[in-house]
Amino acid sequence: MSTEVSRRKILAAGAAMAGAAAVTAGSEGTAAAAAPAGTGAERPKARPTIVLVHGGYADSSCWNATIGELQAKGYTTVCGSNPLRGIPTDAPYIASLLDSISGPVVLVAHSMGGTVITNAAAGKSNVKALVYIAAFVPDVGETQADLIGKFPGSEVLPVSVPVPYTKADGTTGTDLYLSKDGQAAFAADISAADFRVLQATQRPFDADSFTYPTTAAAWKTIPVWGLVAGQDKAIPAACERWMYSRANARKVVEVPDSSHVAMISHPRTVAGLITDAAKAVN
Repeated sequence: MSTEVSRRKILAAGAAMAGAAAVTAGSEGTAAAAAPAGTGAERPKARPTIVLVHGGYADSSCWNATIGELQAKGYTTVCGSNPLRGIPTDAPYIASLLDSISGPVVLVAHSMGGTVITNAAAGKSNVKALVYIAAFVPDVGETQADLIGKFPGSEVLPVSVPVPYTKADGTTGTDLYLSKDGQAAFAADISAADFRVLQATQRPFDADSFTYPTTAAAWKTIPVWGLVAGQDKAIPAACERWMYSRANARKVVEVPDSSHVAMISHPRTVAGLITDAAKAVN
């Protein structure tokens, strides 16, 4: 056998061995990369979506500063546009919004929105926490009128402006708007300029909202977090403390110098409480 032929055979054998080694290494590499998926380790749980519901004399924009804080923390946020027509209309509407969201939800409400979520979240398995920000937390059979009159200190109704409107059935209803003189009672700790915007963009609520009895109390089965606005002149702070205590809130944060609109004047504190709830149930 010639030297040239021998050299070719040696090179061919070497190439074959190298190819086999490469295939083997590639297979082992693939197996190694896939191995963690077969170890049984659980994937991280999905973060809950934060759903925020406004109350009367406001619209969804009242949550803007709080949303900024939450989104900076990586949370998906959705604002429920509360019709403010009363429990029979508002609760089913917000309930349908909850049904449209896949995955866990932390449901947050301000003021009259608290009544809405208390009814809307009942039976919703995806709602993992309720967070009440200076909000009503009624029990079955209670009305907002019952609760706001339970403790002294509310000054907001005298600065409300009644405006008649025609309902779909042709009867006359009464909407209540916060007057331009309502800052001291509703939002004393924001600037006059910010209050003018709030007052101009508000959504009025039907006066009958105060008379509808609560039909379900979601807080009896879903854990609660609450914020007390220490200088609240819409829902008295004493009333908020009492309602949160009755609902066995896991955590209550007090903001001594806050007016009723804590989500505007203290958004970082509000977002912090919401984040606490989200982490606790995630």
